[in-house]
Amino acid sequence: MSDLITQRCHEGVLELTLNRPQKKNALNREMYLGLTDMLQQADNDDAVRVVLLNGAGDSFCAGNDIADFVSSGGSAEAARVPLRLLQTLAGLEKPLVAAIHGHAVGIGTTLLLHCDLVYGADNTRLQLPFARLGLVPEGGSSLLLPQLAGHRRAFELLVLGEAFDADCGLSIGLINEVIAADQVLARARDRACSLAALPQQALRKSKQMLRAHQQDLLQQVLVEEIDAFRERLNSAEAQGALMAFMQRG
Repeated sequence: MSDLITQRCHEGVLELTLNRPQKKNALNREMYLGLTDMLQQADNDDAVRVVLLNGAGDSFCAGNDIADFVSSGGSAEAARVPLRLLQTLAGLEKPLVAAIHGHAVGIGTTLLLHCDLVYGADNTRLQLPFARLGLVPEGGSSLLLPQLAGHRRAFELLVLGEAFDADCGLSIGLINEVIAADQVLARARDRACSLAALPQQALRKSKQMLRAHQQDLLQQVLVEEIDAFRERLNSAEAQGALMAFMQRG
């Protein structure tokens, strides 16, 4: 794995940093594979008690790398790569904390639904522009976001796809706390260290109990969403919207 994702472990907290700042940490195939492997290794490493996810540069994650995405052709094999990451996030046994800032778009927002704590900078701009691009929700968002925000608010965010700020994320329960941009990572690190200091079996069992009641359903939804997403990606409607997006730069 290259330096597209860096890792640092301190006092039981594994910090994973998306490190493609020139592309606002947009995820390509290599990053999907690397992040999946790192999360799976963390779940099986006794030295890791908590995982903290953040992004380098001026943004957390601007979603998928559209050029990389389009070149995959929407094949079944290509779809398995993001699905594997999403399944790993959904099934992660150890607590997952996120510190977000700047752009958090598409997967950069939906992956937050699988985090246990999310701390947002006051300059964060989140967006779920799936329908605008001729696509459909992914990442379990068609199940988890309505549970969090209610149907009408979730529909507004997922279908109209307008950008929203960290205060909106706080109001719907997606973000735990809104903090100044220069302090958000320190706050997330502090909270992650607090989790790491707790009795570990109690911590993991608590997370399991909070999520177990719909784990099977969530895994089913992830597969259904990715199948629908792949079907839409191969459509003329989506291809036209994505090409127009790339031409706009």
